[in-house]
Parts: sequence; structure tokens; C-alpha cells
Amino acid sequence: MRQVTVVEHLLLRQKERPMASGRFTRLLTELILSAKIIDREVSKAGLLDVLGATGEVNIQGEVVQKLDDFANQVIIRRMERAGVLCAMVSEENADFIGIPRQYPVGDYILIFDPLDGSANIDANVSIGTIFSIYRRTTFDQQAVSVGELLQKGSMQVAAGYIIYGSSTMMVYTAGNGVHGFTLDPSVGEFLLSHPDIKIPERGRIYSVNEGYFSYWDEPTRNIVNYFKSNDSATGRPYSSRYIGSLVSDFHRNLIYGGIFMYPADSRDLRKPSGKLRLMCEAAPMAMIAEQAGGLATDGKQRILDIEPQELHQRVPLFIGSKSDVEVVLKFYADAAKS
Repeated sequence: MRQVTVVEHLLLRQKERPMASGRFTRLLTELILSAKIIDREVSKAGLLDVLGATGEVNIQGEVVQKLDDFANQVIIRRMERAGVLCAMVSEENADFIGIPRQYPVGDYILIFDPLDGSANIDANVSIGTIFSIYRRTTFDQQAVSVGELLQKGSMQVAAGYIIYGSSTMMVYTAGNGVHGFTLDPSVGEFLLSHPDIKIPERGRIYSVNEGYFSYWDEPTRNIVNYFKSNDSATGRPYSSRYIGSLVSDFHRNLIYGGIFMYPADSRDLRKPSGKLRLMCEAAPMAMIAEQAGGLATDGKQRILDIEPQELHQRVPLFIGSKSDVEVVLKFYADAAKS
């Protein structure tokens, strides 16, 4: 059977989705090429001088890894030349990234985490690139403003991630379901391997760093205790699986079913809303989850309905199988009533 590439898949669906224009296909093509370049370096990381830290600290207050910096530069340099973007936002950069004057400007906005899970790089754990695509809301030829970038997740045109693991895989949605493509190194193409992914209605896995249990609020502690408690009717207790890389934990739960949780905690008063970034991590993953039949919430509201107030805004995240995330919503709703 002939296998379909990402670009062929996009072209086949152009008639169904008007947004899947030639410009959008060009954007995805350049992003895919960036992923292939990053994958090449990731696969040889132990042989090259790309492991370890650069000695710098990013806008999030995190130590920048060499591969982090490499991935960030690859995406910026390739995408600024694509002629389809008006701005980019990277987890690694404090401000948004404009398009240099010598390059043509388009009306798409790319928001990305160049290498999620980079703290695990030296341990050879699966890591990934997360991306989110929006359209500019004004077309007056004026310079892009920060306000135009602060769009709700429900305004996303497309979202996805590339996971660099035992095989390299791209998972993305353009609002018409979730599709997975696996990189075939023999031909250098991402080939359709997981069409129309659906997350199970209820999972058997919960993913959270329980080392922070004492720092969570009472509803969150009750939620985790719920998934650990014994009840054969609901398939509990769930298995605990936590990698510490959002892409890896989410991808496993997308395929097998389950819930990933990164709640707010009281460890760091500078981060009262948790660690994960709304625009470059939570929102794109939420779009994928919902398109696959799952849910994503901060405990009180739908992630895709949150109005961002700043580029690097943080949010608590509970994401995964529909029934499992509904448990979270119920616990928080009951806590609000008491």
C-alpha cells in the first residue's frame, strides 16, 4: 500500500479546509524540514558536542541546554525566510521575534517550544518540539503588536508536536482530527502511520510529579488520591507513569488513554499558576486533545478559552481522556461550593 506524506495529506484535504492554502502548506513544509534537522542532531547527541548546558538562563529562569539553543536557532532561521509568517514566539526568547526586513512577510504567527523536556536530554529521554499556528487578526500593513499575538487557544489554525524517541513522529491537527506521521529515515519523509487518532474515553494512567504533593491545593491532592484508590467499576487504581517531558507523557496518554497533570503549587511564589506556558505548551496540546476526543482544563475552565495576558503566561494543566479530565472538573467544582 502506498504511504502518504504530510504534505500529500495536506494537499488532499485542501478542499475540505480553506485555510490549508499553499501558504499554510509552505509553513508546514519548512517546519518539517526544521524538525528533520533537529532530529539529525538529537540522534547523534552523544557523539557531538551538543549535550550539557550553555551557561545561559532563558526567560523562564531555566538553564538553557545546548540542544535547546540549537533547535531554537534552526526554527527561527528557517521560518523567518519562509515568507508566510509575520511573527514568531519562542519559549526561549523574552520578546516576540519579528521577520527581518529583507524577507517577505505573511499573515501567520508561529508559537513554539523548540525542545520540550530538555532537562532530560543528557539522560537520552524522549524530547520534542511543540508548535502552534495562528493567523494575524489585522491586515493594515502596520508592524505586528504583542496584542495581536495574545489570542485564545480556540483561535489556533493548527497545532502539533514532533517527538524524538525510538522513532521520530509528528502529530498535528488543523481542526479536522489528529493525525500522526512517522519519519522513515530511509526516504527522509514523515509518512502517515496513525490516521485520525482518538484518545480512549477513559484511561488507566495518571501522570504527575507526586514529589510535589505537599505543595498542591486540597482539590489536586484529592484528585490524585482518587486515581490511586481502589474501585474496580472505574478501573482504579490507575497506573502511575511520569517521564517529566510534556510531549512524551502526553503522547503516551494520547495513544493509551490517561491524564497528565501539572497543577499549580506553592513552591515558588513567582509561579503561582504552575510551570507550563499557556501559549507554547498548554494551548497547542489542548487543541490536539480536544480534536482527538479528550479535554484540557486548568481545573476551572477550558484551556482553549483562556485569554492570554502575556506571552509567557503560565497555567495549571489537566489534560487527557475525557472521563478522566471530567473527574478533575468535578473535584474543583465541589471544592468551590464548599
